[in-house]
Amino acid sequence: MEQVIANLFEQYEAGKMSRRTLIKTLAVAAVGSAAAPPVLGAEGYKMNAVNINHISYGVADYARTRDFYVDLLNMKVTNDDGKQCYLHFGDSILLARKTRQPDNKPFVDHICYTLKPWDDKKVEAELNRRGLSPREDLGGHTRSFHIKDPDGFDVQLQGPLPT
Repeated sequence: MEQVIANLFEQYEAGKMSRRTLIKTLAVAAVGSAAAPPVLGAEGYKMNAVNINHISYGVADYARTRDFYVDLLNMKVTNDDGKQCYLHFGDSILLARKTRQPDNKPFVDHICYTLKPWDDKKVEAELNRRGLSPREDLGGHTRSFHIKDPDGFDVQLQGPLPT
């Protein structure tokens, strides 16, 4: 699954795919992954991605990006602070924020997957067991971890958000 997503972003960044096509394809991939059985590493903890929690974009003009997705795909805006906003669609979020790149170049910061079942201590132990050097993220609503996929993309893993 990670390789598929990495390939999608490569196509997007090379200009071979529009943002709209990228988002639609990622949404289909998220639905498909919800039906997949949990994967068990050798003597490890079962982790099962149930959806894409959010995709974090660094964009040249967050307001223009916000308005594009609201107008085109009817995404709902929350947490708009003048520098970034959350764009909700289904159970997922596109987080558009002003790019931190010196050349103002847009980029995908990270993709966050929601895991079920979620046991942060077991997830952390499994990530360490696999040599993935998890970086804890305490900035959200729940404890989560960032790792790098085989192509160097930042992947965030977290449990379901509290209701």
